[in-house]
Amino acid sequence: MSLRNSDQGNPYGDLELTDPKAMRALSHPVRLAILGRLQRHGPATATELSEHVGATPSVTSWHLRHLAGFGLVRDSGTGGDARKRYWEASARGFRFTFPEDEEGQAASQVLSRAIFTQYADLPGRWMAEVEPYLAAEWRREAGLSNTNVRLTAAELAAVNAAIEQVLAPYVTRDRADQPSGARHVRFMRYVMPEAEER
Repeated sequence: MSLRNSDQGNPYGDLELTDPKAMRALSHPVRLAILGRLQRHGPATATELSEHVGATPSVTSWHLRHLAGFGLVRDSGTGGDARKRYWEASARGFRFTFPEDEEGQAASQVLSRAIFTQYADLPGRWMAEVEPYLAAEWRREAGLSNTNVRLTAAELAAVNAAIEQVLAPYVTRDRADQPSGARHVRFMRYVMPEAEER
């Protein structure tokens, strides 16, 4: 597992998971929820997180320690009360690749499935709970696209890299540099190569 700064292969500066054990550790739905909450909202205690991740404070604390063991979260050193431990995400985001070895491939599949499952109902909830209340300017830019294109694996890698390069300046800018009126926008990018034609 490593943390690389912005470059062509990781323009967001994400934490790169390479250890199969770390991938499996993050595959738990509560751990994914904890990490996602910390990445979006910043430092929090186990008790504060428990309200949002579907676990008791003690179970949340156990999951936090497990994530810390793999470097995914850390003690933030914030908060004035020594009795409360504030945790933060170690990086703004994370990424993992499909490794060459069998153990790594199995672990990356487990993590991929966990992430797909965690967010499977998000578009439906967004349409029911958020989209009807957006101002017209936001509704015009929201939505989805469903584009089918024929590519080689190398071309697909180039497309993915180009998309990340476009988003990187917005992903990595400091909160203080965000213009007035900026809000969270989730880009869900499903890249699903089809089976080989027969």
